[in-house]
Amino acid sequence: MKTRMSKIIAVHSYKGGTGKTLLSVNLAATLAKQGKKVCLFDLDFRAPSLFAILKMENVQSWLNDYLNGACDINKVLVDLSSTISGNGKFFVGLANPATEAIRDMSAKDRKWEMRALGRLLSLRNALLNDGKFDYIIFDTSPGLQYSSINAIVTADLVVVATTSDRSDVDGTRRMLRELYNLFEKKTGLVINKVLDAASKSKRDEMDSKVKSIYQVPLLGLVPCFCDILRAEGNLIFVRDKPDHPFTKLLDEMVKKIEANDIN
Repeated sequence: MKTRMSKIIAVHSYKGGTGKTLLSVNLAATLAKQGKKVCLFDLDFRAPSLFAILKMENVQSWLNDYLNGACDINKVLVDLSSTISGNGKFFVGLANPATEAIRDMSAKDRKWEMRALGRLLSLRNALLNDGKFDYIIFDTSPGLQYSSINAIVTADLVVVATTSDRSDVDGTRRMLRELYNLFEKKTGLVINKVLDAASKSKRDEMDSKVKSIYQVPLLGLVPCFCDILRAEGNLIFVRDKPDHPFTKLLDEMVKKIEANDIN
């Protein structure tokens, strides 16, 4: 039987600071540059950041509104296709960064979260089927927030951003066993901020380590690029630095996802 294509991708991490949002934005932009119709959603309701990264103004409706049942998903979508080269389409749905909105989302109970899960699941029909989108990408909250669990349940593929930090290794390993495996989710690992990632010996070492520790496929190794740190979130590298090594790494990751080569 043919495996279902990974149309909904949740980018997740055990903790903050792993480069999860950087990966989400650039993964979405890579797919759009390659001619796909893509929607990127900010599901990190406790620390929304896409609003600032994408320099958005005058947003009419937020993803919060859709999950609250206050509007249709099409009211939330903002078309940023003109900011990305190529023939693809790039839409975003943003989380409300206002302090009051963050407090409101943090206070939601389990009944609300279950209703929100239903609304996330309905995106497959609303966007993938009716809207003819090729991919939906969720930038999630780190850790085990309900919003992240909902995103993982909804997703076809979970891309886990992690580092070589000991606490991150231990936490990611636990999440793989207790969360992703529980929901039987296809998972790929991206290890960020890797020293000497360009050397073959280092790549072989990390690949062996991933297989023994995590027992999931390695989607990519991202070196510790100083210019990414210097950019301070002001650049979408796939768009602004098309010849950068990080952009080339994103192309390789997308090839694996497009080939459904994560088992």
